Amino acid sequence: MHQNWWCRKEESVSKNKLSWTPVVILLAGFCCLLWGSAFPCIKIGYRLFQIESGETASQILFAGIRFALAGLMVIITFSLIQRKFIRPSRPARIATLSLFQTILQYVPFYIGLAHTTGVKSSIITGSAVFITILISCLVFGQEKLTAKKMFGTLLGFVGIIIVNTSGKGMDFNVSFLGEGMILISAVSSAFSAAYIKKFSKDTDVVMLSGYQFFCGGVVMAALGYLMGGRLQSISYSAWILILYMGFISAAAYTIWSILLKHNNVSKVSVYKFMNPIFGVLLSYILLREDSQMGWQTLIALLLVCAGIYVVNRQEKFRGGKIS
Repeated sequence: MHQNWWCRKEESVSKNKLSWTPVVILLAGFCCLLWGSAFPCIKIGYRLFQIESGETASQILFAGIRFALAGLMVIITFSLIQRKFIRPSRPARIATLSLFQTILQYVPFYIGLAHTTGVKSSIITGSAVFITILISCLVFGQEKLTAKKMFGTLLGFVGIIIVNTSGKGMDFNVSFLGEGMILISAVSSAFSAAYIKKFSKDTDVVMLSGYQFFCGGVVMAALGYLMGGRLQSISYSAWILILYMGFISAAAYTIWSILLKHNNVSKVSVYKFMNPIFGVLLSYILLREDSQMGWQTLIALLLVCAGIYVVNRQEKFRGGKIS
């Protein structure tokens, strides 16, 4: 009896630590750093696998293989850690997350990216943080919608616009296959965050993350292949890169899911504004793309940090954490 009480106490303390602000900043920042590195890695991957910018089918095939590998990494790694095979359970929940977090988020994204500019894609994708908070508050009722949350999110969104706007690639032309598909991707991403929060109450989020990635990745790879997509390269460097990109998704989304389990959706999701900031910085380092480096990046970073502060400042410190 005493032993069971102590185990429950230890588990509770461990969970509370995942709500501490320094821990959230560290883990969410690590996730965003990984996601930011995906921007230049995707460009390098297209070059290594000889995928042209308009070859949507090959891009979907490339992404599908990456996500299937990510799922396998999660399943194998945590099976070894727990010393038992992680079996799939709650197939309806796995299917739901595969649909919203992988298939409907990334298939429309690649289609849209082929029919609009990178600038508009980044700005519409940045709006996903807004949409995530609205869906979590108004559709799922997981938390209250407040003026401070919306103002903080607006600050971060302005930062995204600044870092992506340099006079090129921005116009008011709108098409369903372009901007419409990117918007579908953003909405799907928002729903996936709310579903993770909902399912995490009584389902292992690591298991969900691993199997939804594997199933969604297989569907995407099959779809890309049937559409005529092919990967041309068989070099070691190309496959090492795609393994790293699988690691990006496996590590970042698993950690992100655990953070969503123990925190409000708005508190965690606002950190996603850091993704394009890291993307610009790492593109400069890895690809020497310096066209967007300068005062815009610094101002954008300050606005994003201010937005994160405002969203989280509304909650009072209690016992070393924001509750």
